[in-house]
Amino acid sequence: MKLYEDLKWRGLVYGMTDPELENVLNDTSTTFYLGADPTADSLHVGHLLAYMVAKRLMEYGHKPILVIGGGTGLIGDPSFKSNERQLLTIETSLKNAEGIVKQVKHLLPNALIVNNYEWISSLNAIEFLRDIGKHFNVSYMMSKDSVKSRIDNGISFTEFSYQIIQAWDFEHLFRTRGCSMQIGGQDQWGNITSGLELIRKIHGAESKAYGFTFPLVTKSDGTKFGKSEAGSVWLDPNKTSVYEFYQFWINTADDDVMMRLKQFTFLSRKEIEEIETSFQTEPHLRLAQKRLAEELTILVHGEAAYKEAIKITEALFSGEIKELTLQEIEVAFKEFSHTSIDEEPLLVDLLLMIELAGSKRQAREFIQNGAIQVNGDKVTDTSFVITKEQAIGKTYTIIRKGKKSYALVKH
Repeated sequence: MKLYEDLKWRGLVYGMTDPELENVLNDTSTTFYLGADPTADSLHVGHLLAYMVAKRLMEYGHKPILVIGGGTGLIGDPSFKSNERQLLTIETSLKNAEGIVKQVKHLLPNALIVNNYEWISSLNAIEFLRDIGKHFNVSYMMSKDSVKSRIDNGISFTEFSYQIIQAWDFEHLFRTRGCSMQIGGQDQWGNITSGLELIRKIHGAESKAYGFTFPLVTKSDGTKFGKSEAGSVWLDPNKTSVYEFYQFWINTADDDVMMRLKQFTFLSRKEIEEIETSFQTEPHLRLAQKRLAEELTILVHGEAAYKEAIKITEALFSGEIKELTLQEIEVAFKEFSHTSIDEEPLLVDLLLMIELAGSKRQAREFIQNGAIQVNGDKVTDTSFVITKEQAIGKTYTIIRKGKKSYALVKH
């Protein structure tokens, strides 16, 4: 299957600036670039699709330049935001850029990575106005959707000029690196076409350069992709644990999972179609979600981290939690109720304390009916005492009520 056909099948084609690009994608080796501004010190899963597209192009023989926007990050892309972004300091922008560089190196280890602060920081006001700004018509700039959406509420000259600076990125890479294509999400169309316009005006109408956009990822229910109950799902395991990352993908809705497999994994069409057949006949097994979570967790965090996420998942499902390390317990129960105790209370009293029972009478009934487990063991004795000696690693006691209600007690 040729590249363009593969991209179409995977739902990854939104717009192209020239019909000729289909042949360019299929039959040539093109240098292209993808940019990301360091608004945080980590990418999140909302950014991930862009790098999957870049990786896919790379596998078909195209040459990626990954631009980290240490310079453009100081300005702020309006990108349909309702308000002005808070400006980053130079120190924060460059520090954030360091974190993102590590992540993109892991995702595309053979790609060229550059920071546009290198050339933007050398630009002075006169050069900006005479050599670049003179090529931009204000009416043309105001026609961009990302700018039009902000006119009524107000937009600063700083964010208004963002498209000029990003356009210069494209022209700079076209001139110095032979880069003839920019890729990005559909919200980047205006910035990409501004870059093409600048290349045309500086290098002539015969200059060959292209823009390619892919759809922004949204859930089938219309809610924003990339968020969990705890907030953004980051690629940095210190911000989002590997277990939480795995759970994000395993909880993909049935209506979304096949498209996610196409968009985010490098499984072949045949493999995905086989998974879809199995998913349609046995949806309760959630094989599509499991494969999606496996592929993405291994890609971003590695095989060992994936196995740890599986271990935690299986322990929580089965209730066999004694084999978890203290670190794994902290990860697994991060989102559950936490309580610290100094004394050694009766289990009946502890259930009240951790709000797994509304009264002592109810607590006794739960215990007598076998609904309570302590560190994976069912307890039916209402006089049972919670001690530090019995705690896992003499640190944590895990209380489970029924199948899904957990509480973590630290001694």
